[in-house]
Amino acid sequence: MRNSVFWWVFIAFMLSLDFYVFQALRVLTNSAGSKAKLIIHVIYWTVSALAITLLIILPYLHFTQQNRVVRNTFFVIIVGLFFSKIIASIFFLVDDLRRVIQWAAGKVFFSNTEGETMEQGVKISRSVFLSWAGMIVGGGLFSTLIYGLSNKYRYRIHRVQMTFDNLPAGLKGLKIVQISDIHSGSFTDKVAVMKGVDKVLKENADLILFTGDLVNDLAQEMAGYMDVFDKLKAPMGVYSIFGNHDYGDYHSWPDRNEEHRRKEQLAGKHLLTPMQQANLDKLKDVHAKLGWRLLLDEYVELEKNGDRIALLGVQNWSSKARFPKYGDLSKAYQGTKDYPFKILMSHDPSHWDGQVKPMYPDIDLMLAGHTHGMQFGVEIPGFKWSPVQYVYKEWAGLYEDGKQKLYVNRGYGFIGYPGRVGILPEITVIELT
Repeated sequence: MRNSVFWWVFIAFMLSLDFYVFQALRVLTNSAGSKAKLIIHVIYWTVSALAITLLIILPYLHFTQQNRVVRNTFFVIIVGLFFSKIIASIFFLVDDLRRVIQWAAGKVFFSNTEGETMEQGVKISRSVFLSWAGMIVGGGLFSTLIYGLSNKYRYRIHRVQMTFDNLPAGLKGLKIVQISDIHSGSFTDKVAVMKGVDKVLKENADLILFTGDLVNDLAQEMAGYMDVFDKLKAPMGVYSIFGNHDYGDYHSWPDRNEEHRRKEQLAGKHLLTPMQQANLDKLKDVHAKLGWRLLLDEYVELEKNGDRIALLGVQNWSSKARFPKYGDLSKAYQGTKDYPFKILMSHDPSHWDGQVKPMYPDIDLMLAGHTHGMQFGVEIPGFKWSPVQYVYKEWAGLYEDGKQKLYVNRGYGFIGYPGRVGILPEITVIELT
C-alpha cells in the first residue's frame, strides 16, 4: 500500500514537473511561427504523456527474462527524461527566484519599476538565457543516456603493467586477462558478446581470471551463452569466483517465506533458501562445464618456469552492510604463507580496506569488479569521476597502498541501465614485471 501511494505521488510530481518545464518552453518558442510552435508543443506533450503512461503500466507488464532489457530501456528513457527535466528546472528556478527578488525590490524600493525591460540593443534577456541553458543542459543529459545505449558492447582493453619486487623470476612477464561482471541475463546480442571473447583470446594470455557475477540472478541465464564463454582458454587455466548476484539474492524465491525468515533470525545470519541453493549448485555446474576452475574460499598453486605462486579465490565479501558476507578469506589463506607471491580474487573492492590490507599484508595483488564504474562517468587523462565513487573509494582501475595493489575491473556486461556512458565495458590485460 505504501509503495502504491509513493508511486502515484511520484507520477503526480512528474506531471507537475512537465507543466513547469512547459512554461520555459513557451518562453523559448514565443518568437516561432504559430505552426512551428504548435508542432513543438504537441511533440512535448506527446512524449510526456507516453512517458507517464509507460510509468503507470510498467509495474503491470510481465516481461520474460530475455525481454527485461526492453523493460529496462523503457525505464531508462523515462528516468532520463525525469532527471533531465529536474536539472533543467534548476535553471528555471534560479530565473524565477531572480524575478521574484527583482519584483519585490521594485515594489519596496522603486515604485512602479517592478516589470522587466529590454534595453535597446540587447538581443536576449537573462530570463531567456537561463531557459535556454536549462534546456541545453537537461537535453544534453538525456541525449547522453540515449547515446549510451549503443555502448554496452564496446569492449575496451585496459593494459596495465605492475611491478613487484618479490615476484619470482620465473613469473616475470606473466600475462593475465581479467574479466568481471558478465551478467549474462542482460545480453541480447550474442554476436557482439562473442566479439569481446575474441578480443580476450587474441591477447594469448597465460592466465584468465573472472572475478564474479556471471549471471543477474539465475543459472539458466547462461543457457544461450555456454558456447561463447567456453571458448575462453589459457595455458595456465581459467579461474573464477562468485559475485553478489550469483547467489540469487535479488530474485523473488517462493520459499523465501516467514518460516525461512525465522530460521535466519535463529541463525543470526543470512541463509540461502533451498531453491536458492539448488540454483547456486547449478551455477557451479555451469562454471565446470565452461572449463573454469571455480574457487570457493580456497587457493591453487600456479607454476611457471619452475617458480610457484598462490592464487586465492573467495566468495563474495563486502564491508557494505547491505551485502551478505559469504566469503571466508582466512580459509582461503590457509597453506599459502610460504608462497613468495599471492594474488587474491575477491569480487567486491571494499574487501581490500575491510580485511585484506589490515589483516593480510602479504597478499600482493587483489583483483575485483562489482562497481561497473556505475556504467556512467567521465574518464579522460588525468581525471576520473563517477557517482559510484561516493559509495566505493576504489571503484575503477589501479590502486596502491605500500607494496599492495588492487585492480578494479569496470565490468564486461551491464545490469539495470542497458548502456554505458563514459565508462565502457572492460577487458583488463595485466603484465607482471
